[in-house]
Amino acid sequence: MLFQPLDPRRNETRNELWRRRFRPIPVRMLVPNVITLLALCAGLTAIRLAVEERLDLALAAIVFAAALDGVDGRVARLLKGTSRFGAELDSLADFVNFGVAPAIILYFWELHELKSAGWIAAMIFAICAALRLARFNVAIDDPNRPPWAGNFFVGMPAPLGALTVLLPIYLYFLGLPRFTLVTFIYTLAIAMLMVSRLPVISGKKVGRRVPPEMVLPIFVAVVLLVALLISYPWQVLTVATLAYLGSLPFGLLSYRRFEREAAAAAQPAAQAASAAADATSSPSITPPSPDDERPVRLN
Repeated sequence: MLFQPLDPRRNETRNELWRRRFRPIPVRMLVPNVITLLALCAGLTAIRLAVEERLDLALAAIVFAAALDGVDGRVARLLKGTSRFGAELDSLADFVNFGVAPAIILYFWELHELKSAGWIAAMIFAICAALRLARFNVAIDDPNRPPWAGNFFVGMPAPLGALTVLLPIYLYFLGLPRFTLVTFIYTLAIAMLMVSRLPVISGKKVGRRVPPEMVLPIFVAVVLLVALLISYPWQVLTVATLAYLGSLPFGLLSYRRFEREAAAAAQPAAQAASAAADATSSPSITPPSPDDERPVRLN
C-alpha cells in the first residue's frame, strides 16, 4: 500500500505535546525569575561601572544584587513558584554577580598593580565562587544529609563572600590607605573560605513566622537600616562585614553542638538495634531432656 492510515494514538500524543508546550504559564512562576534577572542586570552594570572607575556606584550595584538575591528565593517559596529553570538561572546569575563582578572590581581598583599576580587572585576568586555554587547545587540532592544540616552552609556563601571580599574598598572610602599586598592576600583568603568545609549559619529557617507584637518594631528596624545604609554606606558595610567575619567561629561551634546531639540521640537506637540483632542471631538454648541425663547401659 502506498498510503497507510494514520495511527490515532500517535495523533493524540502529538496534540498532547503541543498543548503542553504552549499552555499558559502562571504569573507566580515568572515573578522570581524576573527578580533574578534584575539582580543579573545589577551585576553586569557593576562590571561596567568598575571599568569606568565609578567604584561607589559599582559597589552599590553589588549590594543591590545581593539584596535581590536574598529576596527571589523567598518570593518563589511564598508564591509556590519554584522551578528547576529558576534554580539554574539563579546559580548562573550568582556566578556573574558574586564571582565575576567583585573580582573585576577588585582588579581594576587595586589588584592590577600586581599585574599577572593580581589577575590570578581575581580569577581564583571567581573560580572559587563557581565551585561553591556547584557544590551547593549538588548538596541539595544529598539523601544522606541530616535535617539539622539545613541550618548551615558548607563554606561561605557566594553573596556574602562578594560583600566580604570588598572590605578593602570600604576601608579606602573611609580614608584608609591602600595596601596592595594585603588586598591580594585577603582576596585569596575569602576565596578559600568559600570552597572550604567551614559550617556557616544560613539563617534560612530563622524568622519564618513573626509574632504580632514584633511586626511594627521589625518595620522600624528595616527602615532604620536602609536609612543608615543610604546615609553612611561605608561605615555600615564595614561594621557588617567585620561582624560577619567575627561570627564565623560561632557557626562552627553550633555545628559541632548539633553533631554531638545527633550522635547522642542515635546511640540508644543503635544499641537497641544491635541488641535485637544479637537476639535474633544467637542460637536458642534448649534444656536437656531426661533421656540425655541417663547413663548409658552396658550390654
